[in-house]
Amino acid sequence: MSLHDLTALEQAQAIRRREVSAVELARHYLERSHHLNETVGAFALIADDLALEQARAADEAVAEGRADLSVLHGVVVPIKDLNQTRGLRTRFGSITMDVTPDIDDDVVARLREAATVMTGKTTTPEFGFPCYTESDIGPYARTPWDLTLMAGGSSGGAATAVASGLAPVAQGSDGGGSIRIPASCCGLVGVKPTRGLISNGPLPDGPGSLVVQGALARTVADAAALLGVMAGSDDAYVRGLTADVGTLRVGRYAAPVIAETTPDPEVLVGWDRVSTLLESWGHEVVDVDVPLPLSAVPHFERVWSAAAAGIPLSAAQAGRLRPLTAWLRQRGEELSEQEVAAAIRLMGDVASAALEATSGYDVIVTPTLAHLPAPIGALRDDVDPAADFEAQKRFTPYTSPYNMTGQPAVTLPVHWTDDGLPVGVQLVGRPLQEARLLALAARVEEALPWIHRHPEIW
Repeated sequence: MSLHDLTALEQAQAIRRREVSAVELARHYLERSHHLNETVGAFALIADDLALEQARAADEAVAEGRADLSVLHGVVVPIKDLNQTRGLRTRFGSITMDVTPDIDDDVVARLREAATVMTGKTTTPEFGFPCYTESDIGPYARTPWDLTLMAGGSSGGAATAVASGLAPVAQGSDGGGSIRIPASCCGLVGVKPTRGLISNGPLPDGPGSLVVQGALARTVADAAALLGVMAGSDDAYVRGLTADVGTLRVGRYAAPVIAETTPDPEVLVGWDRVSTLLESWGHEVVDVDVPLPLSAVPHFERVWSAAAAGIPLSAAQAGRLRPLTAWLRQRGEELSEQEVAAAIRLMGDVASAALEATSGYDVIVTPTLAHLPAPIGALRDDVDPAADFEAQKRFTPYTSPYNMTGQPAVTLPVHWTDDGLPVGVQLVGRPLQEARLLALAARVEEALPWIHRHPEIW
């Protein structure tokens, strides 16, 4: 057994028992990252010196016999290149940006306080806008299950890092599905928590407060551990995994929400498998209508475009943007402040109506994606960014509604095609009921295990 076969929680326990050192683990992951990064496109930057410095400090705390060690003490947790990291080069997935911040984002500060080890900055598309990770500053992120296919985005580097055995868990962010999309493409657990559970500070939230920080992991328990650390509750979510969730009312739908497309049959197999499993446990499973109308999509698009327009760039920097980002930015710049405010208000009205429509259900089950992972470059269209954007909507029509409502959502790799590609299913919970949602996810994982599955490069 190799060190990266251990889960994050097993690694943390081994470090506490001094069966392995944090330095040994860090070196193991750094070596694998340097060896495989060009192949899978996980990292925009590998931070050897910082990682080893943090690992040595973690080992010293263990040697001192400290009793206040976090649940992930000494464990490798890379950071997405959209997050500010003090003293570490940050580029936001764009050739237009190259800064070394003198502050950490709040989530990075939390991970430092928990004595996790930052081996690098994971790749992201430019400013995190597309659902694929194909930037100009590093290798494209690919799912290790088939290196001709994309890892998804915008946390694509984080997802392929975990799925390729370059990190046990990874931090990600999600403004329209950016954790859940790559988790599904890479066969991982991806958790988008309730809006506001984890701080986005110190910078203010973008328009509509769509973006949240979350976790990618191979197991529900590891995802729960990382979520707890980032939320400041340490092992609370891990301890809650064995709780009785009771008898649930479950609503399910598979009709695409934000675009007209026909879901792949393999996607529906996974969705139906989870629905049948929940029903077999005695939960009430009911087919429900799509809770958001297609007419809500323009409000989301205006808010998304306003976010692009709000990025502080010089004229020279703006002239070097990727075609999709430039197109979104232009759309945003054409909106007045009143139009943006109206879009945010209308999006909020639609989200409130959706919450009301599903208020009688404890969990909503949907596919995570409408289609299997796409070939590298298949969605991207530099000549026609509008077509690019529409293709993205058809690929991922189920995730962004829950950024609008702010509800917690988790994707689980519950189905695999005959060709060995993972298929995710999305479970959506009530606001601030992450503990119950994760406990249910842990039961699904126990019934439909996936930890034994590894890509060839593992």
